[in-house]
Amino acid sequence: MIMNKTNVKPADGKLGVLVVGLGAVSSTFMTGVLMARKGLAKPVGSMTQYDKIRVGKGADKKYLKYEDIVPMAKLDDIVFGAWDVYPANAYQSAMYAEVLQEKDINPVKDELEAIKPMKAAFDHNYAKRLNGDNIMTDKTRWEMVEQLREDIRNFKKENNLDRVVVLWAASTEVYVPVDEKTHGTLEALEAAMKADDKEHIAPSMCYAYAALKEGAPFIMGAPNTTVDIPAMWELSEQTGMPIAGKDFKTGQTLVKSGFAPIIGTRCLGLNGWFSTNILGNRDGLVLDEPANFRTKEVSKLSTLESILVPEEQPDLYNANCGGAEEGGHQGYYHKVRINYYPPRNDSKEGWDNIDIFGWMGYPMQIKINFLCRDSILAAPLCLDLVLLSDLAARAGRSGIQRFLSFFLKSPMHDYTKGEVPVNHLFQQYTMLKNAIREMGGYEADEEID
Repeated sequence: MIMNKTNVKPADGKLGVLVVGLGAVSSTFMTGVLMARKGLAKPVGSMTQYDKIRVGKGADKKYLKYEDIVPMAKLDDIVFGAWDVYPANAYQSAMYAEVLQEKDINPVKDELEAIKPMKAAFDHNYAKRLNGDNIMTDKTRWEMVEQLREDIRNFKKENNLDRVVVLWAASTEVYVPVDEKTHGTLEALEAAMKADDKEHIAPSMCYAYAALKEGAPFIMGAPNTTVDIPAMWELSEQTGMPIAGKDFKTGQTLVKSGFAPIIGTRCLGLNGWFSTNILGNRDGLVLDEPANFRTKEVSKLSTLESILVPEEQPDLYNANCGGAEEGGHQGYYHKVRINYYPPRNDSKEGWDNIDIFGWMGYPMQIKINFLCRDSILAAPLCLDLVLLSDLAARAGRSGIQRFLSFFLKSPMHDYTKGEVPVNHLFQQYTMLKNAIREMGGYEADEEID
C-alpha cells in the first residue's frame, strides 16, 4: 500500500525482462527470481526486496520498504527472455555455469528450459574469445537494429506484456573511444549505423538503440561504451526512457567505493592502491584479451579518483609516491589487474594492497582479500536495476538515472559539461534513497555535501 501521494503510474500487468547474454550472471539471476517466487529461496542482497528507507521526521518518522513508498513490479509479474551467441537454454546455461547446485536449479527446470535465447547481434571482433554460432549473420549494424526491434515487439506480443526492460549482462566488448563525430548526436549515430560503421558502432549500441526505440529502459551491466554517449542521451530523452550504466558493482569495486571514504573521511594520506583479481568464468576468459581488459580497466580505475581527489587535498593524495617515471610519480599510484584462472570458475578472488600514511607522514598498509562469487553478487544487482529502471520509466524519468549509481562501477554522467560522477558509496546511497522518496511523494531530506 502506498503511504503518500505519488504520480508514478501503477505497476500493472506483466514486466518483460530481456537479457543480453544468457551466461552465468543472467542464469543465476533468472533461477533466483523463479525460486524466490515459489518460496524456495531468498533474494538476499536485493535492495528492492529488503532495504528500508526512512520517510518523514519526528512523530511522522517511519521506515518503509520500497514497495510501500512507490509502486514496484512484483517478482510474480516478471517474464524472462534473452539473446545469446550460444543456443543453450537457461537451464542448460545454469548447469554449465556451475554457480548454483543442481538441487537449487531443478525445482524451476521447466521454466528455465522454456527460456531459449534469440540470435545475438554479434561481431567477433568485439569479443574474440567467444565462438558461438547462435548469431545474426550477414547483417549490417542497421539491419541488426531492425531485427532486435522486431525481437522486442514479438517477445512483448507473445507474452502479453505491459512493459519491457532490456539488460546487458553479456561480456565486455573491446574498448571503443568516444568519437564526437559519430557519437555526438543522434543523427550522426544513426548515419553511422546505416553506413555499417563497424569501428565506431559496437553491437551493444544496437541493443541500446533498439530498446529505447521500442519504449524499453536500457541498462548497461558491462563497462562498454554504449549509452554513455551524447547520441544515446538524446535518444533516451526523445523516447522518454531511462538509461543506466555502466558495469555492475559487485566485488572489488564495491569494497573500494565503501573503503576509500574511510581514508578520506579520516584525512589519512594515500600513496598507492594495487588491486588484482583472479576469475575463471566466461567473463574472465573474455577479459584475458588485452583489448577487452582495457574497457574494464577504464571502468575500475575511475572509482577511486573521484573519491580521493589530489587537487582537493594535495597533502594527502598528491605526494610524490615514487614509481618508474623520471622524478617519481606525482599523486597516488593506482593499478588494477584481472587474471584469467579457470580452476576458480565463478568464484572470484580480489586482493587489494593499500599503502597509506598518517601523522608526520609515517607509512601504514591495509590488505583486503575478498573471496566472493561473481554471479551471486551480480544477480541481486540485476533484479534491483531492472525493477528500479521500470519504476523510473513509470515515473516519467528519462535520460541518465544518476540515482542508480549505487549499483554501478562507472556511473554515467554528462562529461561534456564537466560533470564528475559520484563514486562514494554512501553518497550514492543518499541519492538512491532521495530518488525513492521523491517518486513516492516525500521530501528529499538528506543532501550530499
